[in-house]
Amino acid sequence: MKSSQKFTYLILLVLLSIPFNGFSQEMTQKKLSDIDLINVAKEIMTAAETCALITLDEEGRPRVRAMDPFIPENDLTVWFGTNANSRKVDQIKKDSRVTLYYLDSDSSGYVMIHGVAQIVDDENEKNKRWKDRWKDFYPNKENYLLIKVSPTWMEVISESRNVVGDTITWQPPKVLFKSK
Repeated sequence: MKSSQKFTYLILLVLLSIPFNGFSQEMTQKKLSDIDLINVAKEIMTAAETCALITLDEEGRPRVRAMDPFIPENDLTVWFGTNANSRKVDQIKKDSRVTLYYLDSDSSGYVMIHGVAQIVDDENEKNKRWKDRWKDFYPNKENYLLIKVSPTWMEVISESRNVVGDTITWQPPKVLFKSK
């Protein structure tokens, strides 16, 4: 009887000594599919009024600016209007790799999209993607261009939606997109 009690206590001691921190978090992450993560990202992106567009300048330094994005498409392609003479247009023409950063409206998370930008000067697309509040910036629309960002990969964190990073490395959940 004493040896079975000792064995039981030993098993109990071993089980109690196993670190469980992050176990439930890891389980939650495994349940989230790419579609779930994309849906969370769309919620954050749609609620955000602005996002940061990061380009690379001629010396490879990141350049950040606040932008007024259109609502993301289903595949998380994002469109922006811009001035044809802006620095970002030249930077994108020289290096099309960009990053978009959206902060969740309650500041509990973010979406970061790494993608490839393309300058679009198509009248149909420009008419389709126009915001009336921009008329003071582009009185005759001559200098109005579009930037189209196609995602290559995305990270998302949203504590309020139970999308969290790894407990040890803090690595956020990531979605890889197929090349177009």
